[in-house]
Amino acid sequence: MKKISINLLFALGAGVTLYSCTPSKAEKEQEVVMYPVTTAVRVDTSFVKEYVSQIRSVRNIELRALERGYLQHIYVDEGQYVKAGQLLFRIMPQFYEAELKKAQADAKAEEIEMLNSRMLADKDIVSKNELALAQAKLEKANAEVALAKFHVAATEIRAPFDGVIDRLPLKLGSLVDEGELLTSLSDNNQMFAYFNVSEPEYLDYQSNLDTKRGKQEVSLLLANNKLLKYKGEVETVEGEFDSETGNIAFRARFPNSDRLLKNGETGKVRMVVPIKQALVIPQKATYEIQDKKYAYVVDAGGVVHARLLEISHELPDLYVVCGGLSEKDQVLLEGVQKVKEDDHIHVQKVNAKEVLTKLSLKAE
Repeated sequence: MKKISINLLFALGAGVTLYSCTPSKAEKEQEVVMYPVTTAVRVDTSFVKEYVSQIRSVRNIELRALERGYLQHIYVDEGQYVKAGQLLFRIMPQFYEAELKKAQADAKAEEIEMLNSRMLADKDIVSKNELALAQAKLEKANAEVALAKFHVAATEIRAPFDGVIDRLPLKLGSLVDEGELLTSLSDNNQMFAYFNVSEPEYLDYQSNLDTKRGKQEVSLLLANNKLLKYKGEVETVEGEFDSETGNIAFRARFPNSDRLLKNGETGKVRMVVPIKQALVIPQKATYEIQDKKYAYVVDAGGVVHARLLEISHELPDLYVVCGGLSEKDQVLLEGVQKVKEDDHIHVQKVNAKEVLTKLSLKAE
């Protein structure tokens, strides 16, 4: 009786053990991992491109001395805002004033000679040629007076337009040579930003340009990583490409009523670049090996294959693909770090447009 009981217990225990080692149908379903897959999709979108730029005043000129002499007066200071016609410098004028007086005296004498010649010519005492010669001498003397007046006026250097005075390299009393730099004057009411664009980007710009509006709106990122509060416009493109760099220069104009911008500053022009029918995939569906982007494509049998991608642009959370992928390919959306080449997986299809709505794509 004991032997029968022991055998029965052994059989029951073995049955329990066998049952516990055999997974249930629910457990088998839990072990199957489903990987979401989607497709690349074409959308009209845009991205912001930054270009390093040089900022220049609309008008920036050097003020140089027209006459030689001692710097008698400096009426302005560095950084001062001046108005058109305002007196800035005076070079000692005494020498040129003396020349003017001499020229005026010579002109007076020639005028008297001409009047005498006319009176004598009217009485046929002298010939008409002598009268003409006297007239020519008077005209020459008057020209000398005009030239002397110009030399005197050139000792006063005035602002040709409203602007800001730059550095003053010379001090009061300095001997100034003809043509020597006195300062620079900048009209900073409006500013130019020059930036270089590659040939492909130039062609895209021209093809996407709104011919009705005619100008592309841009913004300016300053050196402190803050945007200028005023928007600008691309108003002109240079006539030819640089043969060494393959770039062409664009010029944008920005208002600068508060005169924050100065000639010679640097910044970054931000331009919105539209892309028509761009083929995009989520960045999380890709992985990188040695600076190259890859994605896993799942075939009809559920087998994983690595695919090298050609990326043309990077958008928030997205890549614009220009090669290596088509709209028909099923791309592994999540789990790219858990699978490898030729793995067999179970997939769950996710609508591509639903994926995009959860990302930062700016689509039209």
